[in-house]
Amino acid sequence: MLALALVALQGCNAIKLVYNAAPTASYWWLNGYLDFDDAQAARLREELDGLQRWHRSTQLPEYARLLQRAQVLVAAEQVAPAQACALLDDARREIGNISVPAGSGAASLIVSLTPEQLTHLEAKYAKSNEEFRKEWVNIPLQEAREKRFKKALERAENVYGRLDTAQRAVVRQQVDASSFDPKIQQTERLRRQQDTLQVLRGLAANKATPEQAAQALRKLFDRYRESPEPELRAYAQRQFDEGCQAFAVAHNTATPAQRENAVKRLKAYEKDVLELASQK
Repeated sequence: MLALALVALQGCNAIKLVYNAAPTASYWWLNGYLDFDDAQAARLREELDGLQRWHRSTQLPEYARLLQRAQVLVAAEQVAPAQACALLDDARREIGNISVPAGSGAASLIVSLTPEQLTHLEAKYAKSNEEFRKEWVNIPLQEAREKRFKKALERAENVYGRLDTAQRAVVRQQVDASSFDPKIQQTERLRRQQDTLQVLRGLAANKATPEQAAQALRKLFDRYRESPEPELRAYAQRQFDEGCQAFAVAHNTATPAQRENAVKRLKAYEKDVLELASQK
């Protein structure tokens, strides 16, 4: 859920700090992958600042409304998986909206990329893939499950407060029953990376216009959201459905005090999001 994603930032003040620093952090992250020259760097910083202004004024109010809905959800004594899925699906759609202005803004920058920069990107992908393999693929399944359990428990306790032994057992049971497969995750990572490289190299080779680049990037983002590979798409849907089920099962064990704590936490996030939206 959107709310559970926000708590990964470890507190309301962190949300404000991270959001306000997002253009700078995004610049350095992207520069690490593409090694921009001075002119490209200046253009990227300008585009990222503009993207944040758009996001602050148009998207943050929508996030606040999603958080309001989340408060109603966690206040309920019982939640059905379909209710959680409805909210999460809307959250995914809202978050995905950023791909339209992001693609348009990046278009003129994308067509200026050199073959050397795309080779640099490919090398960074290879390094990232090796790190993912070490962290998730080349470890025993039980170790991967334990890591996922700790992350799930941390997210839940940041919203609801400390879980008791029985509630922790429910969280662990949901994690253990998940169809999560690091090898499938890696397959989709590789597909996205190769898709990205193919698109970028094709735009460069064909000397695409910014308009053509923007259209190609929007289609690329669509394939990021929904894999064109049927098996990978089905896997993603299973993960989505299992996430809704896991949330509902865990929530339905919450005490009145835990539900009250969850509402207060999400209300605080809503307040911070609205304050961020009001900043110029």
